[in-house]
Amino acid sequence: MPPSLSATPPTSTSTSTSTSTSTSTSTATQSPLYRIGAVSKATAIPVSTLRIWQTRYAAFSPVKTQGNQRLFADHDVSKAHLLKQLSEAGHGIGSIAHLALAQLRQLSHSELRTPAAHHLAQPVCLAVVGLGLANRIESRPFADVLSQHRIQVTDVLENLETARATPFSDRPQVLLIKVNSLHDKVFESIRVLMQRHPFAQTIVLYHFAPDVVVRAMKLAGLIVRRDPMSDTELAELLQSILFVDRERAQAFGHQGAVISQRKYSDGTLRRVAGISTNVLCECPKHVAELIAQLASFEEYSQECLNKNTEDSHLHSYLRSISGSARSLFENALEKIAEHEGIDLREKTA
Repeated sequence: MPPSLSATPPTSTSTSTSTSTSTSTSTATQSPLYRIGAVSKATAIPVSTLRIWQTRYAAFSPVKTQGNQRLFADHDVSKAHLLKQLSEAGHGIGSIAHLALAQLRQLSHSELRTPAAHHLAQPVCLAVVGLGLANRIESRPFADVLSQHRIQVTDVLENLETARATPFSDRPQVLLIKVNSLHDKVFESIRVLMQRHPFAQTIVLYHFAPDVVVRAMKLAGLIVRRDPMSDTELAELLQSILFVDRERAQAFGHQGAVISQRKYSDGTLRRVAGISTNVLCECPKHVAELIAQLASFEEYSQECLNKNTEDSHLHSYLRSISGSARSLFENALEKIAEHEGIDLREKTA
């Protein structure tokens, strides 16, 4: 959760009237709850305004303690963010306060598609699994950290179970997941999502996990990072998967602003490098070796980004550079393979 949000255990409440469109009753009661001051600090909305929105317009349904203190859930924090954005864009609070979270998010997305926004760079679309994580991404402090890039959250799901049962909209390019613990069943659920949707990159944040599962997920092309991390670290992590030069990338055949995860394993690259062809200067060999070297440096830069927060911006840049080059050379290898009739499909043992 964001550093500015301090959760209050749900056990401190006597009754619960808060609901979420994507959770069951049992899940909702386990979600973190926040005092109104923490919500105000996280959303930059005055406490008095939050109280008016809740009492006059019924925008939220906070639970109450025995001392009659309001406690807000992640769902309420998400709604507060969106209400603030839309009211600042000119929408009357009375006309939008009653809308469901999904309706507010859709309305917010439509604002970004207006003619006034056409001069801006196309945003990177992000699907987020975990309401608390989505609140961080959509908060103003986080947006300030990542001000040079436009990140648009197009889909927010409560958990992996909900994500597997819900179709994604707008074909998001990046999948960002927050889970408490990683294990084989969680990994399988994530793989199902990746098979259903063409995400360019998948990032998983976790608290606890056995090393064998983390290694397996990294080998599958996922970016796996232990939480907690600061907003700055998370912003640098997202920045590291964006192309440094979008126009040049598109000129060389890469579509989109996000660096794709690895297409070819080290085994496939070694096999291609060992093929004898008639192409001048043994291009398949050299390109395959370059991809392997770039992928290795990309992984090294990612590890440095994880470990050395002081130089995170530099390592974010280095990973973006190496990932961009690796992705472009993969496109080049595909053109060479098509010309030479080389099979790039993964060979099973």
